Amino acid sequence: MTQYLIKRLLIAIPTLIAISLVLFTILALAPGDPLGEFASNPSITEEVRENIRKSLGLDQPIHIRYIKWFFAFIRGDLGYSFTSRSPVLNLILQRLPNTLWVVGTAYIFSVLIAFPLGIISALKRYSLLDQIITTFAFLGYSLPTFLTGLLLIIIFSVQLNWFPFIYNSTLKITDLSSLIEQIKQSIMPITVLALYQSAVLMRFIRSAILDELTHDYVRTAQAKGLNNFAILKNHIIRNALIPVVTLIALDIPTIFTGALVTEQIFRVPGIGALLIDSIQRSDTPVVMAITFIYSILIVIFNLIADLTYGFLDPRVRY
Repeated sequence: MTQYLIKRLLIAIPTLIAISLVLFTILALAPGDPLGEFASNPSITEEVRENIRKSLGLDQPIHIRYIKWFFAFIRGDLGYSFTSRSPVLNLILQRLPNTLWVVGTAYIFSVLIAFPLGIISALKRYSLLDQIITTFAFLGYSLPTFLTGLLLIIIFSVQLNWFPFIYNSTLKITDLSSLIEQIKQSIMPITVLALYQSAVLMRFIRSAILDELTHDYVRTAQAKGLNNFAILKNHIIRNALIPVVTLIALDIPTIFTGALVTEQIFRVPGIGALLIDSIQRSDTPVVMAITFIYSILIVIFNLIADLTYGFLDPRVRY
């Protein structure tokens, strides 16, 4: 196990370096000027713009800028935003709590919903209950998040006036009433994300369970007189979890990057909204930091998923 872990880490390092090089090159060559918003300002002369460009390091060759960024990132310095001149790390840390609260809570709910419904749907396949669950999953998977978000806003905010449709990030939880307000403004974005993600997981779990039900070891366990719950708990679920773990491990990093569409609809000031705003303003340091951190999380959780296989299936050896 230790040798396998060391080997994977040694492979991950050049992989991440290659990813960072590709991302940096694409962002450097992408159209757009971080000083474009100064173009219409008559008080900003060309000389001043050139001095600003030099202060941001934009006059240097791409390979020099990449080397400086790479060694700064290793030291934990993510650079400064071109537009706000604030440290990129501070911008991310300011938005991270909102993203973790909304997207993280939605993912937890989606897992809690998808596992029991997916298992029940597989065990009761072709029944009325299975058809209801499958229809729910297809609707949740097929409807885009911007449509479900707008429907919830029209029904529960405009018509019924139950929940606010704009997320108030300045709300501080100091008492019971403020906690209730925080929950009320989080219900709709969490519902939109949980509906979509639970539908994806539910279909995947159902398919994985159905694949295991046809194997010989299930019939052998039934012939030995084991009850269905014991077979499900001790045999089927552990084997079916192997592909599901991969899906969950690759989905968890998306909690960091946030929900791009949902955060825009409900005005949640999360990392997803920060990423969209930074792309529109050609704020390369912010975009580079968010995308590369996401790449790091993908590599880490992919490794965690591989290590989890050995726990779920004793036949897996490293």
